[in-house]
Amino acid sequence: MKLRDRTAIVTGAGGGLGRCHALLLARLGARVVVNDMNAESAERVADEIRAGGGEAIGVAASVTDEAGVAAMVDQAMAAWGRIDILINNAGILRDKSFAKMEIADFRAVVDVHLMGAVICSKAVWEMMRKQSYGRIVMTTSSSGLYGNFGQSNYGAAKMALVGLMQTLALEGEKYGIRVNCLAPTAATQMTDGVLTAEVLAQLSPELVSPGLLALVGEEAPTRAILCAGAGHFARAHVTLTQGVQIGGGEDAATRLVAAWDQISSRTGEIVPDYGFTQAERELASSGAEAASIAARK
Repeated sequence: MKLRDRTAIVTGAGGGLGRCHALLLARLGARVVVNDMNAESAERVADEIRAGGGEAIGVAASVTDEAGVAAMVDQAMAAWGRIDILINNAGILRDKSFAKMEIADFRAVVDVHLMGAVICSKAVWEMMRKQSYGRIVMTTSSSGLYGNFGQSNYGAAKMALVGLMQTLALEGEKYGIRVNCLAPTAATQMTDGVLTAEVLAQLSPELVSPGLLALVGEEAPTRAILCAGAGHFARAHVTLTQGVQIGGGEDAATRLVAAWDQISSRTGEIVPDYGFTQAERELASSGAEAASIAARK
């Protein structure tokens, strides 16, 4: 089996997409920590895995609880001695238009999706560095990548996870840690009342989870955003157009507006290797020497 002797933590795995993730990883040979806020749900999925001949433990903890996450990691280490894979899947919805949304609902969604992923990733980061191996998957969303009405809180948190992934992938590269994003479209508790019954029937979470092997296997990429739903898989990219050198001067703003179509042209756009690529190209276009600054990237 492709993930034999690997240990995986899946958050929010007591049902829906997380459960499908946990079951798939177990079928591929991984030992699985099934995390959920509900202890019965976590243990039920762990029982499913054990009944199928796999190894699993169920752990009840909120991803926003640093002490609870630390205890979960300690439990996994005590049982199996290493953690190779982290699937940051836990999430909640508090959908409303921005005009009607309470700040508490915005903060709650950001705390679970973004800070929950930060807390869990931080809890395993040092051991992954020490063992020179790690695979982390952030669960992003088309709501973050492209926007969705009524999901400003969810979209903001999900796009923030892309930024977190981009940086952790760069920082983890020399330690064998590969970090990617999965953008699922699946029928789960979070989509109840959001999508029609007909659509939900086509969006089984089991059709998303196979994408995990590409993101956590031995040959996994890093900094990939994989979109998955209804058995269809695609890659999303954050790109940068070639742009135009406008320069300064009192009429710079007017000249920029006049060149807007050329600035926006996607001909020759690139996917930057790191964030400072933007500044490097801007400085090069202006005729400045960027080499000394690039060394600090």
